[in-house]
Amino acid sequence: MDMHVFDIFSIIGTIAFAMSGAFVAMEEEYDILGIAVLGLVTAFGGGIIRNVLIGVPVTSLWSQGHLILLAMISIFVAFVLPLGWIQHWKKTEALFDAIGLSAFAIQGALYATEMNHPLIAVIVAAVLTGSGGGMVRDLLAGRKPLVLRDEIYAVWAMVAGGMIGLGLAAHTWQLLILFVIVIAFRMLSVHYKWRLPRRMLQERKEAAESKSMSS
Repeated sequence: MDMHVFDIFSIIGTIAFAMSGAFVAMEEEYDILGIAVLGLVTAFGGGIIRNVLIGVPVTSLWSQGHLILLAMISIFVAFVLPLGWIQHWKKTEALFDAIGLSAFAIQGALYATEMNHPLIAVIVAAVLTGSGGGMVRDLLAGRKPLVLRDEIYAVWAMVAGGMIGLGLAAHTWQLLILFVIVIAFRMLSVHYKWRLPRRMLQERKEAAESKSMSS
C-alpha cells in the first residue's frame, strides 16, 4: 500500500469530520470549548475505537500531532465562518458526512490490512473508523446516532472494507475510485431515501399515544 494514500485519506477524513462535529456543536449552542471537544471527538473517535479492537495502543493518537493540529484549524475555521456560509453548509451536511465516511472507512480498512488482519476485521475496522466518530458525536449532542436511524450509512463502509480486504482495491487509482463510489452511493441513498428493512412496533406506539391523549 502507498502510505501517501493512507495519509491523504486521513487528512480528508479529519477535516470533514472535525468541521462536521463543530457545526453540530454550534447547532446545539455549545460554547467554544464544547465545539472544540465535539469536533475532535468526531474526527478521532472512530479511529480510537478501531485501535482498541484491532490491538493498536490508544496512545498512538498522540503521535498524530499534525492531524490534531489540522483538526483544530478546521474547527477554528468552522467557528469563524460567516453565518450565511454555515447555513449553506447545512444544506450540504450529508455531503461532508459522506466524504468523512468514505475517507475514514478506506483509511481504517487500509490500517487493518497493513496489520494482516482477516477480512472480517478489515470490514469492522472500516465501519468503526468511518462511523464511530459520528456516533460518539451524535450521542454527545443528544441525538439519535445517524448510523443507526438514517438512510443506508454503514453499509457503504462495509462495502469499502470488503473490497479492500479482498484485494479488489489495492492500487492508488482503485482506492480513489472507491472513495468516489462510496460518496456517490451515500448521497444517492440520501436523495432517494434508501433504507434497510426495519420493523416498528406500531401497535405499541399507537397504544402509548392513545394513553397519553386520554390522560
